[in-house]
Amino acid sequence: MRALLPSVFRLVGHYRVAILLLVFVVSVSYFLQGYLSFDNLREHRAILTEFRDANYLVAVVVFILVYTLFVAFSVPGGLVLSLTGGFLFATFPGVFYNMVGATLGASAIFLAARWGFGANLAATLENSEGLVKRIKDGVDENQWSMLFLIRLVPGVPFFLANLVPSFLDVPLRRFVISTFLGIFPGALVFTSIGAGLGDIFERGQTPDLAVVWEPQIILPILGLCLLSALPLLMKLVRGKKGL
Repeated sequence: MRALLPSVFRLVGHYRVAILLLVFVVSVSYFLQGYLSFDNLREHRAILTEFRDANYLVAVVVFILVYTLFVAFSVPGGLVLSLTGGFLFATFPGVFYNMVGATLGASAIFLAARWGFGANLAATLENSEGLVKRIKDGVDENQWSMLFLIRLVPGVPFFLANLVPSFLDVPLRRFVISTFLGIFPGALVFTSIGAGLGDIFERGQTPDLAVVWEPQIILPILGLCLLSALPLLMKLVRGKKGL
């Protein structure tokens, strides 16, 4: 046991920055999560709109910064933030502010993971299974198509779409562009819902998020998913035909 302790201490010392960062992220996530809810937005909507009207540019910068931090620390609540962006800044330019905040936060995760854990986790992903393995293989085959696809498909968690490319040979510029453009359809839907929150709050109601599954909304998104996956499907078909 005594012979093992020095090795353990060396291991902890080697990863002490990562361990401290993990503890910090968990603490911040737990603290901030309680402040982000529809009830709090309804209760403080007058204060928020008054501050926005009196300090528009400051409100924009603060909102983007908050969105960036929430995404960077993977704090649950991105949906409420997207609705808040629409509530405060309307559909346009609110959708742009939402996309900037989400992209900056995603890029922060991408860079932190690449600098801190990239080499070790890249080897782990080679032997992984399930959804992570399929994303990894897809990115290896066609980076642009897969990067857009994992942003468009609703079933892929946002944090997973941020992490997996960081462990592969994906340039930062490509990651940023695919993230910003890939999240546009979903961001537009939720920002537009948020733009109508004022009337919903006045009636004492809660926004109906099930609207995203309406055919006129979900079908175009699925069409974009198919378009993004088309190069991968074509490559698969050609491979089977021996072309």
